[in-house]
Amino acid sequence: MLPYQLVYHERYDLNLGEHVFPSKKFQWLKDRLLRTRFAAPEDFVSPEPATDDDVRLVHDEEWVAKLRSGTLSYQDILRLEIPYSRQMVEGFWLAAGGTILAARLALRDGVGFNIGGGFHHAFPGHGEGFCAVNDIGVAIRALQRDRAIRRAMVVDVDVHHGNGTAGVFANDDSVFTLSIHQENNYPSEKPPSSLDINLPDGIGDADYLHRLGNGYRAALTMFKPELIVYVAGADPFMEDQLGGLSLTFDGLRERDRLVLWTALSHGIPVAIVLAGGYAESVEDTITIHANTAAVAKEVLVSVTDGKRWESVSHPARER
Repeated sequence: MLPYQLVYHERYDLNLGEHVFPSKKFQWLKDRLLRTRFAAPEDFVSPEPATDDDVRLVHDEEWVAKLRSGTLSYQDILRLEIPYSRQMVEGFWLAAGGTILAARLALRDGVGFNIGGGFHHAFPGHGEGFCAVNDIGVAIRALQRDRAIRRAMVVDVDVHHGNGTAGVFANDDSVFTLSIHQENNYPSEKPPSSLDINLPDGIGDADYLHRLGNGYRAALTMFKPELIVYVAGADPFMEDQLGGLSLTFDGLRERDRLVLWTALSHGIPVAIVLAGGYAESVEDTITIHANTAAVAKEVLVSVTDGKRWESVSHPARER
């Protein structure tokens, strides 16, 4: 049995048809984890969809109403870059509920893993870049509302800048946003995160890990979060169709290990969401996400020495 739970719903699929974003990857990842016996059926838990009140913690009433009623304008659809359907809307509400649940499980178990989510391009008043609802923001706001946490950090390693998340938490001292991304890539307008690490085209494993490690450790030194939401995009991979970096499978595993070990060894729980991944072979994207799940298990077991997270001393909680 895994030391943490995997959050998944069969209706995470956004009903996109033939699209560069393979939203069926959520189901394929679950199937891979079961087929390889990394996980058993009892390791999975299904979320409830976020409530409209949850979603409105981040998004404007008008945008929520447009999504619910199917009254998006032509410009809304162009900016979103995915076709509208009731199934798409249901998938985003479930993804937000899944990230809320993963965050709550992280506080209990050290790690919570949403096999979905990471829709970091959604702004309060609109969606863009395949993202209609910013589940990252919704989860953090929901836990703050319920007084489960006060301070959170977003560590976004997707190849694309987390512009929506930066917009959601602009001028908010309770949330630190870190985005490490390819500078010359989507989106064209990048509102400032708390820390942006802008990477040149083609950067490889060693330089990437060096720059991520320096920025991430510096951020944790000055900001003491009670939860990290890790946006573990697969698209810095060297064969990604929408990326221009050159990370290998090994480099991506080391990226995951760096983020997770640094947090968990300091007593900071981590909620993981998947975000992007557009490898020429979808099997490569699935492998990268499966490797993130494996690294999370390895690091959590190492940090807790096989004990339950609740029974281990967590100095971060005492700050």
